[in-house]
Amino acid sequence: MSSIDRSQSVGGTRTYEVRTYGCQMNVHDSERLAGLLEDAGYVRAPEGSDGDADVVVFNTCAVRENADNKLYGNLGHLAPKKAQRPGMQIAVGGCLAQKDRDTIVKRAPWVDVVFGTHNIGKLPVLLERARVQEEAQVEIAESLEAFPSTLPTRRESAYAAWVSISVGCNNTCTFCIVPALRGKEKDRRPGDILAEIEALVAEGVSEITLLGQNVNAYGSDIGDREAFSKLLRACGRIEGLERVRFTSPHPRDFTDDVVAAMAETPNVMPQLHMPLQSGSDTVLKAMRRSYRQERYLGIIEKVRAAIPHAAISTDIIVGFPGETEEDFEQTLHVVREARFAQAFTFQYSKRPGTPAAEMDGQIPKKVVQERYERLVALQEEISWEENKKQVGRTLELMVAEGEGRKDDTTHRLSGRAPDNRLVHFTKPEQEVRPGDVVTVEITYAAPHHLLAEGAVLDVRRTRAGDAWERRSAEKAAQPAGVLLGLPKIGAPAPLPATASACGCD
Repeated sequence: MSSIDRSQSVGGTRTYEVRTYGCQMNVHDSERLAGLLEDAGYVRAPEGSDGDADVVVFNTCAVRENADNKLYGNLGHLAPKKAQRPGMQIAVGGCLAQKDRDTIVKRAPWVDVVFGTHNIGKLPVLLERARVQEEAQVEIAESLEAFPSTLPTRRESAYAAWVSISVGCNNTCTFCIVPALRGKEKDRRPGDILAEIEALVAEGVSEITLLGQNVNAYGSDIGDREAFSKLLRACGRIEGLERVRFTSPHPRDFTDDVVAAMAETPNVMPQLHMPLQSGSDTVLKAMRRSYRQERYLGIIEKVRAAIPHAAISTDIIVGFPGETEEDFEQTLHVVREARFAQAFTFQYSKRPGTPAAEMDGQIPKKVVQERYERLVALQEEISWEENKKQVGRTLELMVAEGEGRKDDTTHRLSGRAPDNRLVHFTKPEQEVRPGDVVTVEITYAAPHHLLAEGAVLDVRRTRAGDAWERRSAEKAAQPAGVLLGLPKIGAPAPLPATASACGCD
């Protein structure tokens, strides 16, 4: 079957593919884009179609220096396919589209639609307009047209869901371009957020992740400094909601009422991802981060006192302009003191349009690489030591889908502990579905995962597992060529893969 036949194999219905880059906000936006396209009559192309869909949408990130090269490389790969496929369309959205605008169609004139972060709801209209007028449509809104929650959504998981509580960011970090592309913070009303969560729970979702560029600043737009802690406590009163997470907070806005709400709300998980970026007060000031080392470590101490088993992860940038060896040693000091369960480390990447890109003291690549390797080695050692403390503990895991790459060969399943650690466990004789909960004893620790090699102690079938089973049955009933299963980006439960990739925290 040719690529044309494959892409139009269901009664002439047009197929789509969404390729997502960057942070959780982009992943969630892609759920909206998929919902919009399916609402307009498109169906998802089979996994692995590699550009054989009738519409290919790139949801881009603008944070890393090579973001442009990656996009234009992928667009170039599709150019010959499009030349052979009359009617195929390519759309580019997200942060890079918001930034580059007309540049995209100049560099890649075969692109049909360019849309920004503020008007993702226009995608189906712009695709149709490009088709009718036979010319590229570039439409970039300067401010949010409608909060994304009002748009149709194709959730990527039956048992776990993102819930956006705000968009935009009021910070001015010198390394980050995201506020310029996402705009100032806009908060949703608490009632709207809780109504969405309750609707998701009614559908079978048992875990939600509250999402924002600066999630714990929630309330600044509606005039309530304690709005975020109140929202956490309100989530605790939703029957059937078993797990609540959030990402990513900013140390500046991490107040005592939030710590108390985390500790006192049973379904708020004992897990915190809080970006550090640097342990040096000098570098933090140059980054325009509104906290210092002492403040950051003080928050860690308060969280650990209130939630002793909390797993804390972070983001760190190595090689920021002007960073000295002494500055870097301060970062290593914080890593040793904080004892992060995991750290997502990035070599500083110059981003045109940010103040940091024009700063003096850009660090040579060789120096940055050497510091990066030292930091990774230290954190690897700490992660392993912290994971070894889990051996012998009995934990409840929410069974996950697609998280254990070797599960088939090892005859194991995988799940997430309350603190979000990844655990591979022996497959029980009883049927276990993603979304169900199992109780296991941890027998072995590696730096990035845990093992429960003994028999599963208990299996609890859940409404979330029922929801996964229903979705699987619906997928199996679809005509051949239309796959509505879970794509590789996965369920929102595992934060690490994209945690704070925007660098906006």
